[in-house]
Amino acid sequence: MGKHIIEEASRCLQCKKPLCSKGCPISTPLNKVIALLLDGKMLEAGAMLFENNPLSVVCSMICPHENFCEGHCILGKKSSPVQTSDIENYISRYYLDQYKPEAEDNGNADKKIAVIGSGPAGITVAFILALNGYSVTLFESEERIGGVLQYGIPEFRLPKDLLEKLRKMLLQLNVKIRPNMMIGPVISLDDLLRDDYKAIFIGTGVWNPRPLRLTGETLGHVHYAINYLKNPDSYDVGKRVAVIGAGNVAMDVARTALRKGAQEVIVLYRRGKENMTATKYEYDYAKLDGVQFEFFRSPVRIVDEGVICQETRLETDDEGNSRMVTVEDSEKLYEADSVFIAVSQAPRSNLTGIEIGKTGLVITDELGRTNRENIFASGDVVTGAKTVVEAVSQSKKSAQAIMDYVSSLD
Repeated sequence: MGKHIIEEASRCLQCKKPLCSKGCPISTPLNKVIALLLDGKMLEAGAMLFENNPLSVVCSMICPHENFCEGHCILGKKSSPVQTSDIENYISRYYLDQYKPEAEDNGNADKKIAVIGSGPAGITVAFILALNGYSVTLFESEERIGGVLQYGIPEFRLPKDLLEKLRKMLLQLNVKIRPNMMIGPVISLDDLLRDDYKAIFIGTGVWNPRPLRLTGETLGHVHYAINYLKNPDSYDVGKRVAVIGAGNVAMDVARTALRKGAQEVIVLYRRGKENMTATKYEYDYAKLDGVQFEFFRSPVRIVDEGVICQETRLETDDEGNSRMVTVEDSEKLYEADSVFIAVSQAPRSNLTGIEIGKTGLVITDELGRTNRENIFASGDVVTGAKTVVEAVSQSKKSAQAIMDYVSSLD
């Protein structure tokens, strides 16, 4: 592993205007990190990554690198890009094992901040605030921290021991963690403010599956993808599985089902391969695992035997406008013992007292400020499902806005 890392790092051209950093949503200074690594300054390289992105080790494994850093590497134009993801992972893992976090002693210890949700957004804000000396309490509705990282991404894509390391680091920074505590049904936002939390951050993600409203959706062999990924072992999916949808969550469900004993998994998607929201990387690995794909197939109803789909096609009118239409008399049954619906998620509707949009997303400004001056939010609960690195990038801005607000109270 080490030899491969050095070889890849040595390929870096050390561009004066690195396109890899420009292509990264959080502007990771990869050329500087690589220079430190090659100079034997591994801990400095790790510190640079962590300070820029507390979830660097996670992003190195699950980012769509082909769209971000590696997709912008100048070497990729004529040959293969520098495998910056491997380099970032190697350094970040090493740093995580060595790092002993210490909070700044700057007079903020008596200022309590509530962080609701311990997914990518919540963990990012908790780290930044705790490192800056604030007293942070992290409220998590499940038993373990991580949010989508823990309950929405399979082990084969993201080893959960990394999340345990992050949890221990938070505890070292005196972050208090309240698991199995969903804010809303029992404790409200106003209850937190009553108990002298100076500010509240909401990073609760998107956990309510969007239904298709199809006939047959309530049948016993039909499941929602995001629920399945929380604990696949509690499901008996049978031999044949159909997955409706073609995003990264659909790919995770399809690949997990094969690993849990399904013999045949088929993904049904109403558009073409080029319209998939799943990354090419996830699609390629799903194909490698044996997942089958049927494109231009729109589900019309679910029956005990599986999913009935109609064929679709793209039509373009004289003005160049395209629309998807169904082909008459093209219904076909795709037999399945289990059917998974993976068409997107929305936030839970458990929080009151802040402005919520029609889609259920929390409304904020560009810094994550809600309509109440002491309540902030970012991540998927604001933007809808995005990448982890995008959630981290936005949450860094929110963490700074929280610190600026609390400082203004003095």
